[in-house]
Amino acid sequence: MSVPAISIDPRILQLWPATSLGCLFYEVAVTDSCQELWTQYRDTLAPELAATLAEKPLTDMPGISEARCAFKAFGMDPGRWRVSSEALYRRVRQGKELYQINSVVDSCNVLSLETGFSLGSYDCAHICGDIVLRLGAEGESYQGLGKGSIPLHNMPLLSDADGPFGTPVSDSQRACITLEATSVCTVLYGFSGREPLEMAMEKAAETLVRFACARNLETRLV
Repeated sequence: MSVPAISIDPRILQLWPATSLGCLFYEVAVTDSCQELWTQYRDTLAPELAATLAEKPLTDMPGISEARCAFKAFGMDPGRWRVSSEALYRRVRQGKELYQINSVVDSCNVLSLETGFSLGSYDCAHICGDIVLRLGAEGESYQGLGKGSIPLHNMPLLSDADGPFGTPVSDSQRACITLEATSVCTVLYGFSGREPLEMAMEKAAETLVRFACARNLETRLV
């Protein structure tokens, strides 16, 4: 598979130097679900998270405080726009089940809860050219998954030649993972430096191979 170049706009690094991206490119046959993943989540991770979240504020969970501070530095309101990992933690704390979408998306949601990083997965067939993480311009928006139109001004977003397609808050419909996807890019959005992201990348590779049956996996840290 052809892997696009990925970069971070200098403006983002000026405002929040600890910004980084962990990228995994792989081939896959997406399935409706992975029973092994959900068995492990319900038997092990969910009870552990419930106990932790009963005692800790969300800002003490891995990566959440740094992401909130980064959003403030970018000019975003972190109380209105929460990174997806914080939204998942809130869902677990409320005793709600996770959404079940497909083997890739589900694996990434569980990974997000395990690592504290927001993850996005994108169908490479719908990405055009190189990718840059930049701040959204005034007036930019896209149709988010299950969220309607999302204003992107000052939001950190992934953009290609056709414009924005992903953020750590909610991804666009354009490059979302469906059962037809065969080449995938999974991105971990990091706002706490490279070291914790490197550790999370190892876990991500292991999880995607085991539960999403990722093949020919290539990783890149930006």
